[in-house]
Amino acid sequence: MPTRTGGEIRSRGESAGGRYTAQVVMDRINHVETVYKCALVVVLLVVIFSLGQALYFMMTDKDDDKRTVWALTRRIGLSLLLIGMVALGIWMGWLHPHDVGQ
Repeated sequence: MPTRTGGEIRSRGESAGGRYTAQVVMDRINHVETVYKCALVVVLLVVIFSLGQALYFMMTDKDDDKRTVWALTRRIGLSLLLIGMVALGIWMGWLHPHDVGQ
């Protein structure tokens, strides 16, 4: 339904110059950045948990058990995933590394 604003007629949801659409796009981009950063934090916490798990297995297992090796292998794989996610985030523009010293 058309509405009258300031002497001109526009359809509902439409604003002058497409500012509404630009704002929605920016909100979606900010939402993606927030979700991405939360995912990075979760992966980092899982890496730290896996490292602690490997330490626990190393201290408690006295026989020839492979639990320590598997925990450290998982940590390495998760660390590579984390590094890849950071590189992808920087490349996509979701993460902005600071430029200290420049």
